[in-house]
This record gives sequence, C-alpha cells and structure tokens, in this order.
Amino acid sequence: MNARITTRGPRARAGRGLLGWFGLLCLPAAAYAAPQTPTDLAPSGYSSTAVVAPAATCTFVTWTRGVNYSLGTIVKYPPNNQYYKLVNVGTNGSDGTDPTISTWYWQPTNCDTTNPPTGGFVVTEAQFNQMFPNRNPFYTYAGLVAAIRSYPNFAKEGGDTIARQEAAAFLANVNQETGGLVHIRELNQANWDHYCQPQGSCGGKQYYGRGPIQLSWNYNYASAGSALGLDLLNNPDLVATNSAISWQTALWYWMTQRGGASNTPHQAMVNLRAFGETIRAINGGIECNATGIGHQQMLNRGAYYRNFAAILGVAPGNNQTC
Repeated sequence: MNARITTRGPRARAGRGLLGWFGLLCLPAAAYAAPQTPTDLAPSGYSSTAVVAPAATCTFVTWTRGVNYSLGTIVKYPPNNQYYKLVNVGTNGSDGTDPTISTWYWQPTNCDTTNPPTGGFVVTEAQFNQMFPNRNPFYTYAGLVAAIRSYPNFAKEGGDTIARQEAAAFLANVNQETGGLVHIRELNQANWDHYCQPQGSCGGKQYYGRGPIQLSWNYNYASAGSALGLDLLNNPDLVATNSAISWQTALWYWMTQRGGASNTPHQAMVNLRAFGETIRAINGGIECNATGIGHQQMLNRGAYYRNFAAILGVAPGNNQTC
C-alpha cells in the first residue's frame, strides 16, 4: 500500500497486499475484513513458488592458492571442478584458505558460465521466471529492468551479497502483495472508490491498489508521479497498463518511503541487513508484533525471502522478522 509516510509502508494509508498497500489502517473494519488471497492464508512456511536449490547461474573466478578473496566471491576449485562461495571473511578476506578445508569461510554452491544479465541486475530472467512460475504476463522482466534505470542504486550498493539480498527482499515482498505476481489490481472492488483524501475531491478517479506494490491513495499517486515525471494523478491506470511504470512505482516506494519504519526498505537491507525492517516499512502496522493472519503474513514474507535468496545463491542473514 502507500502510506502518507506516517504509520505504515506502501500500506501506510493504503491497503494491504491485494487490498492496497496503503489502506488498512485507514479503512473501516468492513474493508479490513476483505477476502484474503491464498498467499495470506497459507500455513507457516508455505510458499506460492517452488522451493528450489541455490541458483545455478553465477559469475566465478578460478581459485588460486594464496589469493585473498572478498566476501561473496564464487570460485571454481580446479582439483575437483566444483564451485564454492566465500560466505565469511577474516582479517584479509578469505585469508588464503582452501575451499575444501576451511568450511567456515567457504560454502559449496552451484554455478555455470552464464554471464550476468544486461544492465547488471543481479537477478537473471531465468531466475525471475523461476521465482514467479505463474506470474501474469503483464509483469515482465524487461519492465522491471527498465524501471531500475530510474533507481540505479537498487540492488547495487554494499557489494554482491547485499545486492542479492536486497533483490530477494524486494521480490519477496512483491510476491506477498500480488499473490506471486498474479494480480495487477486490488481484488476488493468495493474499496476502489475509498482511496481519496479529502474525501470527494478526486473527480471520479480511482486510486485503489495497482501494481507490484499495490500503489494506493491519491496523494501517493501524486507523489510517485512527481518523482517519476509522470502524471499519475490524472492517469492512475498507467500503473496497471504499463509494465515499466508499474515496476517504477514499486521501486519508488522501496527506495524512498518509510511508512511506519525508521528506514526505507532499501536502507533496511543495505545499512541494517534486516529483512524484518522492510516488512515494518511496508505493512508493519498489520504484521509486526501481530497475531493471527497478520503474524502469518509476516512469516510468509520471510519464507519467500529465504526461497528467493536460495535461488540467488546468497545466505538470507538474520533479522528476518519484525
């Protein structure tokens, strides 16, 4: 959802998930009881995407004795032609360790010679398709890559490990919001006319949840449009009809908005390395320190994050709840 940057994240003053990122806290009780998606009602640990082994696509270097590698480096070990990733470092990076002996430093991983995708995004199109096997054709990989040009620091800061963790975190939250990139528009049509403040000032236009972040409320459409150089206030349906613009609104929230948190989701991953804080920024008012469905939604996000991190071949780190 999309908050007015007060008590919640993309939901602050917007709906949750398919209800609209920014509406739950401001909607009447009847609206809060809107039908939940299968993702919302999933048991603990359930994922709408297939659980998979670590990614098979990476960039590697051939291991050489005595070289000190940096965190996140993947090497091919010549004696057995297997791949290892540096997951912990000492005073001098890998400290000249042997991947088959120093298991605290190194972790086996899968790899092939596929090059990184054009534009440098850490998620390849094959990995994206693996994450969202049932996605709506509207949510294209090309649209996401195009949108990233508006926020070039997304999944680019802090080194390769943090970049992959951030990409996994962003896509995990998107997965929760859209039922696996299936839904484009908020499902509860009874609420479509409710996202207007001051009430009655929207001239018949509707600002219900649309896109990966379920952008909601007239002021959020105005703010996102202003940041992106688009007139979303007068043309809100661009978020549901143009894939690149739709992804841009999701990145706008991720990179610039905090909801009820102290950091934007981007800052939470880069500076704090805390996936749980991204939940707080997006839907903390409903899911953080909650019980029942809200608590389950938080657990679902964590499960999606761990799954996507595995696809990207990176450890998820700690601080996965809020």
